Amino acid sequence: MAHQVIRVGGVSEQTEQTQSGVVIVGAGMAGVQTAVALREQGYTGPVTLLGAEPHQPYDRPPLSKAVLLGKAEDSAFDVDFEALGIGLRLGVEVTGLRADVREVDTEAGPLPYDVLVLATGARPLTLPGSDGVPGVHLLRTLDDAARLRPVLAEAPPVVVVGAGWIGAEFATAAREAGCAVTVVEAAERVLAGAVPAEVAEPMGNWYAEAGAELLTGARVASVEEGRVHLADGRTLEAGAVVVGIGARPATDWLAGSGVELGPDGSVTADARLRTSVPGVYAVGDCASFPSARYGERLLVHHWDNALQGPRVVAANIVAQDAAETGPYDPVPYFWSEQFGRFVQYAGHHGGAEEMVWRGDPAGASWSVCWLRGGALVAVLAVGRPRDLAQGRRLIEAGTALSPAAVSDPEIPLKSASA
Repeated sequence: MAHQVIRVGGVSEQTEQTQSGVVIVGAGMAGVQTAVALREQGYTGPVTLLGAEPHQPYDRPPLSKAVLLGKAEDSAFDVDFEALGIGLRLGVEVTGLRADVREVDTEAGPLPYDVLVLATGARPLTLPGSDGVPGVHLLRTLDDAARLRPVLAEAPPVVVVGAGWIGAEFATAAREAGCAVTVVEAAERVLAGAVPAEVAEPMGNWYAEAGAELLTGARVASVEEGRVHLADGRTLEAGAVVVGIGARPATDWLAGSGVELGPDGSVTADARLRTSVPGVYAVGDCASFPSARYGERLLVHHWDNALQGPRVVAANIVAQDAAETGPYDPVPYFWSEQFGRFVQYAGHHGGAEEMVWRGDPAGASWSVCWLRGGALVAVLAVGRPRDLAQGRRLIEAGTALSPAAVSDPEIPLKSASA
């Protein structure tokens, strides 16, 4: 494809071959917010945003809710890219990075950069043996939601593979659409690896309350059109199969680039979200970062991380001296709407020494707090948004709390100081 002349906002007319500046690979939340933050923080050079999908950049959380159920057509970001002078190039797949000459390879040819930001997000894991099988779906992109929406409208029996956050959200939408839902989870409980077993137990009960069948300790042996075969010999009828078994950073294209990747495939960024290659940053779902607060490297696949990280990346690019900016060490945060409940989580409970309940987990609203060295390090709140808001601030401040006061749901967390 020939290089075309482009004009965006206040950026002068240049060819793609000579326009460098900041190139951002990935037009999801992290990529868009990085571009916007650069302009907000005073960067006046060229900014080019590359998106592999042909759609206007969009927000992902509504895909499993409003878009999937036909309550919204899309979830495009309300950003005027032209007015901000952001060159938006959609439907462009990036295939490689040649850091020695500061170019990324794309299907449309090489693109030079002065500074590169990796914001490619994560790709959902696929179910082995399911490629090409009719009726098997993922739910990660706008096109995925568009394919699933008419399927749900017919209310067929649905099998959901995976009882994690996305599995629960899709099961919720499918039940709202009137589908019979069976959720198959290979682990012995829901949210395995995300929350402790005692916390997952009451959350697992929500499936039956919503009329969804939950099968734990059940592995999928094979899938064919209209059926899911389990390893124990059972066969499930399925008008649609939705796979939600996790995601992996979309970083395969960086092989041989010199950018350091971790065992989980994430870009190994430093405390200012710089990669191992000079002039290259990484942000969002594709990047892990060292947390001084928690004493370990974190890989956070949640919306808030893709919102906060770009501000740090932009500040470092604009400052041109990382010493002038603070490290990236947020209190991770996410939420999930499932089975009529609003679930929020802040912090990181790995390494916590004590877990304290607030309220009855069999009830409509309750929280769990995790303490380390007497200080709050994480809180999960079900229908208790005040606990979450106060808890998040307490985690940021490192405030020591009284476990006895924390356990009393009538005492505000902000008043539970030791």
